[in-house]
Amino acid sequence: MSWFEKDPLQIITFKSYGTDSHFYIRGRALEDETINLEQKGLFGLFINSWKRFESDEIKHATLKVSLSNGNSFITKTDHHGYFKVDVQVAHLLELADDDGWVDYDICYHDDAIRRQIQNENKFQGKLLIPCANAEFGVISDIDDTIIHTGVVSTLKWRVLINSIFRNAANRIPLEGAADFYHKLHKGASGNSANPIFYVSHSPWNLYRYLDYFLTQHEFPKGPILLRSFKAIFKKAPGDFPQKHKEIINLLKTYPKLKFILIGDSGERDADIYKAIAQAYPDQIAAIYLRSVNHKKKMLRVTTLFKGFDQIPVLFVDRSEQAEYHARIHKFIK
Repeated sequence: MSWFEKDPLQIITFKSYGTDSHFYIRGRALEDETINLEQKGLFGLFINSWKRFESDEIKHATLKVSLSNGNSFITKTDHHGYFKVDVQVAHLLELADDDGWVDYDICYHDDAIRRQIQNENKFQGKLLIPCANAEFGVISDIDDTIIHTGVVSTLKWRVLINSIFRNAANRIPLEGAADFYHKLHKGASGNSANPIFYVSHSPWNLYRYLDYFLTQHEFPKGPILLRSFKAIFKKAPGDFPQKHKEIINLLKTYPKLKFILIGDSGERDADIYKAIAQAYPDQIAAIYLRSVNHKKKMLRVTTLFKGFDQIPVLFVDRSEQAEYHARIHKFIK
């Protein structure tokens, strides 16, 4: 490719969630910057990180979404290349696999854009619909809950180093986390398909990085719910964090499903989870919070839950502790 040749176009689909009658997907249309998720070397990793945040979005483009049953929908990207489809569709579960995943295709629908596409104009996406045999759902934080991030480090220097100068394949998951999540996915019966949802304060720019990490380390497949980069700087005073809003959306989408909330004790997870448990006590089955190596933060969160006995709350140092508790409470086999 020459220096003056445009990058090929792509559509990144974010794994999303819906119901038998609600088709809800999100994604982003971008130029393909050919980011190598297995990149090694400090300079190459720095360039990768630059590409993630200095992305060339495809603004105001018309896209077409197609399902295998013949249904199709038209949507447009916004000023930042993001798109959303939020429509009612009957009998979506008929299109789902045994774990509840519905496949769809999406393509550029503008004639002018289609003429300049250098690669195949067809991209795949997935939507999760919890199966009827789901015993509960799991909503898990990512940072310092299943992946070492360093959110409690001074001035967040470890977050910077881990996010920019380490590739996803080489990031180490917290010991035993993937195995524990698979047991939660299978449930007490051993053959359930309990949905797993991953939430993070990270921006959507890191979606592929985090999705690749979860896949490489064999975590159960699930929607990854992040936030827009601009939202990081535009939070209004008194406004709920995006993670809080995403969890509430899940509870409202599946009002008959109980959820286990998993996070860490380093940042805002404890506050968010307690507030949600108080507002939706009938939908929260348990809260697991990983302990962090920070005395003041641990004292704060343990004090926060002092006397809180509405639902089980467990602070854990190792995955085995959470697994034992989950087995006692008949969450896993």
